[in-house]
Amino acid sequence: MAGGARARKNAPPREEVLAAAMATIAEGGLDKLTMAGLGRQVGMSSGHLLYYFHSKDELLLQTLEWSEAALGDERRSLLVRGAPVRSRLLAYVDLYVPDAPGDPHWTLWLEVWNRSRKAGPAERERQAAIEGAWHRDLAALLAEGVSTGEFRPVDADRTATRLRALLDGFSIQLAVGLPTVDRATVLAHAHEYVDDTLTA
Repeated sequence: MAGGARARKNAPPREEVLAAAMATIAEGGLDKLTMAGLGRQVGMSSGHLLYYFHSKDELLLQTLEWSEAALGDERRSLLVRGAPVRSRLLAYVDLYVPDAPGDPHWTLWLEVWNRSRKAGPAERERQAAIEGAWHRDLAALLAEGVSTGEFRPVDADRTATRLRALLDGFSIQLAVGLPTVDRATVLAHAHEYVDDTLTA
């Protein structure tokens, strides 16, 4: 008992473990991540990592939640009132789209989606909560644009669903490194959709 208490006291911060997990997953996918290898990186035994995370799938989901919490803070700071709604919407799009093939945030999403078929209801709810936050922020921004007259009178929820589907489709292609897609092209398509759909 005393040894276990000492090990927990001397364990690295949770964020250090999650950051190391994210970097490893981004480099080689979840299949390349082992608890033993991660433990060596952060100075913990694989047993203690399993004590905290229970499984690689749980570690993956917690890493995604941690990554998305940081992105959520950044997203909300972009969306505060002040700038024109269209400018804030394009900032949202810029944050949404991967920086490049192998983008760490998007690699986490690809791994989570790949395991969604076998996930339980609780895990699916946690994943849906993350996606729901992106959707609610986007729908609120679109509704603001409609209410101020900057955007056409569209259904904000339906338009948010369609815009996110467009962004997801292009972002997956970019994240996996398809040679026909680059970030500038994805952003150009998204901006064109915004102007065609929302502006007079």
